[in-house]
Amino acid sequence: MKNQPYQCGIDAAIDVIEGKWKVLILWALHDATRRFGELRRLLPGISEKVLTQQLRELETDDIVHREVYEGVPLRVEYSLTEHGQALNTALAPLSAWGKVRLARLGEADAPAA
Repeated sequence: MKNQPYQCGIDAAIDVIEGKWKVLILWALHDATRRFGELRRLLPGISEKVLTQQLRELETDDIVHREVYEGVPLRVEYSLTEHGQALNTALAPLSAWGKVRLARLGEADAPAA
């Protein structure tokens, strides 16, 4: 979290989701509780260190809930909190916009007929 006051709601929201991976982590958790290894498989290219760091930050911001189950091996599961679900709902229109953009980029790359 920032140490300085936020300028507006967008500033506060971006502070929570900034970075390459946080939004993708949120999207991976939108429909199911996931274990750490599942998240790594769903997010090709993310390192274990970065995934751990991003999950901790999201947990600190009350976006992700971390549940530890004792046993051998130790099992840890991640899910969205109510606050995280609300954030994912807010991101849905951005996803829709991105899909339209991808389609437009695909059309721009296509050779003229």
